[in-house]
Amino acid sequence: MFVAKKIAYNVLANSLSKILTIVLALASLSLITRYLGKEGFGDYATALAFLSFFSALADLGLNSSLTREISRPNASEKDIVSKIFSLRIVVSLLILLLAPFFVFLFPYSLEVKKAIVLVAISFFFSSSYQVLNGIFQKKLVMDKVALVEFLGKILQFLVIFVAVKFQMGFLWVVSSLLFYMIFNFIGVFWWSRKYLIFNFKIDWEYWKKFLKESYPIGISALVVFIYFKLDTILLSLLKTNSDVGIYNVAYKVIENITFFPAMIIGLVFPIFSQTIFSQKERFFEVSNNIYKVFWIIVIPLLVGTIFFSKQIIYFIGGPNFSQSVLVLRILIFALALIFFGNFFNSILIAGNKQNKLLKILSLVAIFNILLNLILIPKFSYLGAAFSSVFTEFLVVLGGVYVVSKELNYFPQIKNFSKIIFSGIIMVLFFFLFRQYNFLVVGIIGSILYILSLWLLGVVKSDEIGGIISIKRKKNAKFS
Repeated sequence: MFVAKKIAYNVLANSLSKILTIVLALASLSLITRYLGKEGFGDYATALAFLSFFSALADLGLNSSLTREISRPNASEKDIVSKIFSLRIVVSLLILLLAPFFVFLFPYSLEVKKAIVLVAISFFFSSSYQVLNGIFQKKLVMDKVALVEFLGKILQFLVIFVAVKFQMGFLWVVSSLLFYMIFNFIGVFWWSRKYLIFNFKIDWEYWKKFLKESYPIGISALVVFIYFKLDTILLSLLKTNSDVGIYNVAYKVIENITFFPAMIIGLVFPIFSQTIFSQKERFFEVSNNIYKVFWIIVIPLLVGTIFFSKQIIYFIGGPNFSQSVLVLRILIFALALIFFGNFFNSILIAGNKQNKLLKILSLVAIFNILLNLILIPKFSYLGAAFSSVFTEFLVVLGGVYVVSKELNYFPQIKNFSKIIFSGIIMVLFFFLFRQYNFLVVGIIGSILYILSLWLLGVVKSDEIGGIISIKRKKNAKFS
């Protein structure tokens, strides 16, 4: 039960910290959109899209593979972390040095190109600290990372506030990301050494062997970038910066929520890796409960966004971004699918089926590029939004097929009809009170939803302890 309590604490602590981080991120977004306008925000979103591009290039499967490897029984944590962290630094530095030459090939304004260079420097710090998350995942102390990121988000918000207050210009707004990433790197690096002392260690033979196993995950990350962020870059090349701004106001709302499935998967991924082969029943139990939790989360997200998308967009960007309302209503379905895409992808990685995952994502990426090239010229940001939904649907479909075929697992969910019934109660409440303040109505409706789930027996007070319980003799491996 010690492990279960740590996981429950991490979920609650991470959730609280991430919710506060989202509030700050949305407040920052509100300042930026009103200060820069549609065109300026389009330039800002274009520059930030390259953060995902650089991160995808440098991924190489290092983050997920490090977590998986140090979670194996009898793993040499210090040696593994030292070598993989060193590899991450080398790769990130190489991309940082090449980025300015690559970026200046694009037909952007000089100011946007300078912004992308700032983003490249931010990427170096971001990439370097994120690989260390595996240490915190293994020790079940991801709340420490969440706290650092929250404090970093406060710093970023203050930089944006000052830049807007004193009219310091576009590049100062972009530089807020650099301050954020530097702070996160220092905080996570310092805290990681309280759990594990590692060193900079070059080992060419180990790197070569490790990359042979991890590169499919790395290529998958690049492929994920193609279908997750390439739409913004294509919009910037095929349409106006105003179109990019309209699309990304809605997309930023979605992007700020995608942490949640990633956070939950990050907490249980080490247990997936440990149990998927050696403790099949435990793996099925954990996976089915996570699958149910995702459904419980997805339903209110869909319902609330559909009802209150106009209020959300106006709250963030103001009436100048009214075209973003429909974009948000479309993209919320992509977000729902992202939950389940993360779920099945993590199972494939835990089950050493990353080659299969790579094939799925590669086909999906090709589909996404072709669909965007067809839809964006005709329908602009709406075409990009529909492309995202269709793409995420194919990711889930491919994941279900391969997981069921290769790992003999198909998720089972109890009380699904009761979850739907609770969702209907929330829909009725939102419909009846939709004319009132959306924040108040949203909070009350969510409470009614949770209360209904509890009364119907879908969620029990002791369920977290039953989701993941490992014998006490194994607790030391996670403490």
